[in-house]
Amino acid sequence: MGMVPDVKHQERLFTIDTTKEQAVDVSSVMPGVTSIPLFLDPENGIWVVYSTFQPGTVLPTHFHTGTVHFYTTQGCWHYREYPADVQTAGCYLYEPGGAIHTFVVPEDATEPAAGFMVVYGANVNFDENGNFLNIMDAGMIERTTNQVAAQNGLNPLRYIKPRGGAEFSTGACA
Repeated sequence: MGMVPDVKHQERLFTIDTTKEQAVDVSSVMPGVTSIPLFLDPENGIWVVYSTFQPGTVLPTHFHTGTVHFYTTQGCWHYREYPADVQTAGCYLYEPGGAIHTFVVPEDATEPAAGFMVVYGANVNFDENGNFLNIMDAGMIERTTNQVAAQNGLNPLRYIKPRGGAEFSTGACA
């Protein structure tokens, strides 16, 4: 029995070295945050980013329409709603769809928090009074990070983006 044929050969691996890519300061839309987009798939609603959060950062309360995987690589943070569940370097967090919470880096943190997240779906963001702010999804992240990078004179961002799109198969119509 032979090996399975190589159905999807590629000349190079799809890899992003976060130590060499430009972090984009997105503080204009998310104060205290810099981000490196790694994989953005607006069509399927998947986004993977590596982000850094300065001490004192508080993100809007948000509702997840899908699941999230978050691996903390530096510093500490917690959700306001779960103050005893502090996430520190080395912690992996799974969030089910439907979760709602507020991300906080303590003001007295001695270093920024940072982590790698894989998000399916969107964050529906709310202000401190519970009013709708916006929807953050792969498309919004792509538009925002590219716009901010261009405004700040950075090189075009490099991230993995699947070549999606719909098309008809070659079969005949019935």
